[in-house]
Amino acid sequence: MNFPSPLKVSEIAELLKAECFGSIDLEIFGLNEIHRIKKNELVFVDHPKYYDTALNSDASCIIINQKVDVPKGKAIIVSSNPFGDFNFLIDKFYQFVPSKLAIADTAEIGKGTILQPNVFIGENVTIGQNCVIHAGVIINNNCQIGNKVIIHPNTVIGGEAFYYKKQNGTYERLKSCGRVIIKNNVEIGANTTIDRGVTSDTIIGKGTKIDNLVQIGHDTEIGENCLIASQTGVAGCVTIKNNVTLWGQVGISSGLTLNEGSVVYAQSGVGRDLDENTSYFGSPADVAKVKMKELAALKRLPELLNKKG
Repeated sequence: MNFPSPLKVSEIAELLKAECFGSIDLEIFGLNEIHRIKKNELVFVDHPKYYDTALNSDASCIIINQKVDVPKGKAIIVSSNPFGDFNFLIDKFYQFVPSKLAIADTAEIGKGTILQPNVFIGENVTIGQNCVIHAGVIINNNCQIGNKVIIHPNTVIGGEAFYYKKQNGTYERLKSCGRVIIKNNVEIGANTTIDRGVTSDTIIGKGTKIDNLVQIGHDTEIGENCLIASQTGVAGCVTIKNNVTLWGQVGISSGLTLNEGSVVYAQSGVGRDLDENTSYFGSPADVAKVKMKELAALKRLPELLNKKG
């Protein structure tokens, strides 16, 4: 999320009533989640296990709950509650605009696009030309839909991210201020959910086809011409490169990269990055040829045990 105009680190610290150290005159353009952070942006960290990751990331400013050595050219803001202060900044600079109409006055709908009954289009949504948005589809605020996109019934685009932290015995949500961007020639099945980014964008690349009953998590970026089958769940901050295929009921853990041309067979659970042009199977997923040999060996286990006996 970008601020309306750049703020100095010292100005942000003043807003948070916190101390700052390091290059406090640095201009910060906005804030972001650690997996998508860029230079001149702010990130938060509140656990020593992740201090080094945040301090050595591309972030120019880090809200942190302990004073530490500041890397050269960066700044820190020391806060007793970095998570809460991050949410405070989102609330201050990102205003939720409630809709009064089923299709908001601020929405832009391209020529030749068909909206079926009971569609909801939120504030500042843009939809390109020659799209078909079927009955019951919800497209929440600030989402961008390209040309020739088909979205089947009861799909939700731009719901809140599933991102929580346990605070004082209860779970508190990290507020979402990102968007969903769907490129040209994408087709999305019925009852699919695509969450908006927490602070960045969830992106579906050109020509990608998504089946019914698929969940795409926040800040995930899916490349061009991918194929994702039913009941697949993709966690947040996943990077899926071009021409990747995920068959039914695949699960993808957060923060992973699935490189170009990789294929994951049905009911597999992916917990590590995948190599390009390689097929995977199993839970935990491994190279399909290796996994199939393991299964073949397991089938022989009773026979081998009987021989040994």
